Amino acid sequence: MTDEPRGGAAPSLHPVPAAPLPSVRPSVALLTDRYELTMLQAALADGTAHRHCVFEVFTRRLPAGRRYGVLAGTGRILEALAHFRFGDAELAYLERAGVVDDRTLDFLRGYRFTGTIQGYAEGEIFFPGSPVLQVEGTFAEAVLLETLILSILNYDSAIASAASRMTSAAVDRPVLEMGSRRAHEQAAVAAARAAVVGGFAGTSNLEAGMRYGVDTIGTAAHAFTLLHDDERSAFDSQVASLGTGTTLLVDTYDVRRGVENAIAAAGTSLGAVRLDSGDLGVLAVEVRRQLDELGATDTKIVVTSDLDEHAIAGLAAMPVDVYGVGTSLVTGSGAPTCGMVYKLVARADPSGVLQPVAKASAHKTSQGGRKGAARRYGPDGRAVEEVLVTGPDDLVVAWSPEDGDGRSDTDADGERPDLRGLLVPLVVDGAVDSRWVGAYGVQNAARHHLQARAELPRGGRRLSAGDPAIPTVDLVLR
Repeated sequence: MTDEPRGGAAPSLHPVPAAPLPSVRPSVALLTDRYELTMLQAALADGTAHRHCVFEVFTRRLPAGRRYGVLAGTGRILEALAHFRFGDAELAYLERAGVVDDRTLDFLRGYRFTGTIQGYAEGEIFFPGSPVLQVEGTFAEAVLLETLILSILNYDSAIASAASRMTSAAVDRPVLEMGSRRAHEQAAVAAARAAVVGGFAGTSNLEAGMRYGVDTIGTAAHAFTLLHDDERSAFDSQVASLGTGTTLLVDTYDVRRGVENAIAAAGTSLGAVRLDSGDLGVLAVEVRRQLDELGATDTKIVVTSDLDEHAIAGLAAMPVDVYGVGTSLVTGSGAPTCGMVYKLVARADPSGVLQPVAKASAHKTSQGGRKGAARRYGPDGRAVEEVLVTGPDDLVVAWSPEDGDGRSDTDADGERPDLRGLLVPLVVDGAVDSRWVGAYGVQNAARHHLQARAELPRGGRRLSAGDPAIPTVDLVLR
């Protein structure tokens, strides 16, 4: 507000304080939808809140043109569980806003997840109907996690699925993530992590590097070249600071002249040149020839500029050594979500026995009951089917891949084809399995993904539209 002008004098302005930064709260409990809490309130009131339940996460279909999905984000969910707490600030807000009643506030004050979670290992391949995560506990404990779990899995798995297609198209050439400026600042960190799960070799995002121990990359942008009086001065400065192993961006002005300046500044031991515009395939051929003629036969060529899996595949025959991907990666390359859902599939009846339950709405049906899951392999070691195990709950819980899938066919040696169980323990009675969290969890997931992807049948990694790489079949236990 300003003072009224007096005698024609300029108004006196009261100092305006800077807007406060958003508060950083350790709790993630309010990263959820309101109806999770209102359902809890009603269930507490009618006595059903403490019924034993099983929820499953799955997707009904893959995005158009996709033959498989890649599960990512599991480790982030497990890390978030410790912070899913309703502290004084969260409870005060819920009370002030009238979201829930006093009884529910009392329950939330002591909330801790003490149930069990199992699911596919992070980095695993999934298909329509795959029970990638199972959350078991009371309704009150499990229902509150729905929004958090889905928001993490839907985004991270979309990114990892896109990343896998890109690294598959790149074959043995490394792919680097550099999409932070195209995403929300926290989504950028999650995207970098998911990209590494999907096979990327590094990221430009330093927070992801610190938080998850992934390799970080980056040297200079066009602005650094434009800052200097000429391109050669910029290259000299960068080499003096970062060494001859650096990567020089050579397309600010004329590419051919840029390569000449790069080698003049760093010599033939220059680490790499980067191309960020133009016809990348044609330029790569020309630059490779020029580098070789100058004696820089070991200098690599890095290409960036709006790449996706199709562009990477189109450059397969070109002398490209490294790909850098930004926008397409952090937006899921046309599929920014996996369409995963979190559905109640079993709940205890009044006598305490788990009973299957299922939604029957048109186009949104689900299959009731807890599922087991395995992958069936042919004699060549490649996957041939996804097997969903259904039936009475006690039989599904007791089933193991060693029990077989009821098939009578055998391979050439008279042996039954292999089955690999897909569900692994993640949380047992509230205790998180540390193999899936932190930097080690990311490395573990990346290794697991490479193994699982290599098991797909030939043609299962094609970028062209088609059916899922393998069919899903039911094994009904009786």
